[in-house]
Amino acid sequence: MTTIATTKDAAASARTRMEKAVDDFRKELATLRTGRANATLLDSVRVDYHGTPMPVNQLGTVTTPDATMIVISPWDPSAVPLIDKAIRTSDLGLNPTNDGKVVRVPIPALTEDRRKDMVKHLHKVLENHRTAVRNVRRDIKEAIDKLEKDKKISQDEQKRSLDELDKVSQAETKKIEELSATKEKEIMGL
Repeated sequence: MTTIATTKDAAASARTRMEKAVDDFRKELATLRTGRANATLLDSVRVDYHGTPMPVNQLGTVTTPDATMIVISPWDPSAVPLIDKAIRTSDLGLNPTNDGKVVRVPIPALTEDRRKDMVKHLHKVLENHRTAVRNVRRDIKEAIDKLEKDKKISQDEQKRSLDELDKVSQAETKKIEELSATKEKEIMGL
């Protein structure tokens, strides 16, 4: 963590770190299945290609010709079985097929139970990211309190900084919750 010498540093650091938590939440949401084919669904899948774990999208072209299919066209045909195996062993519950040239990943319709499980997982991810924002808030609050204790800022400036910190953390938490609500509607098919 960078050293915080002023309240401006504290505000900037808080905003940056909280925005990173929101961005991470967005990336996490992109990997959740909603019953529709989406190329980002495979972003978390790593293929052991010549001893190096690589993302699927770096081994070939990933397309979604329709709402129920993802097609991966590897640049190197020898990667087809590796991609197939990596998708099968991932925790996405997908069953790809390949014809030696391309890998087709059918996206099955979600059952009601599977949708509920995904929403539970979504809530867990949401809570983890809320906690991340709270942890950033706590760290920055401690830094601001230390500045006041070391007589580098006045009590009024400390209070203003803490109020600003609260506003930023509430705004970032609200963003995460809105993203979560949108994704939940998408998962439940509403």
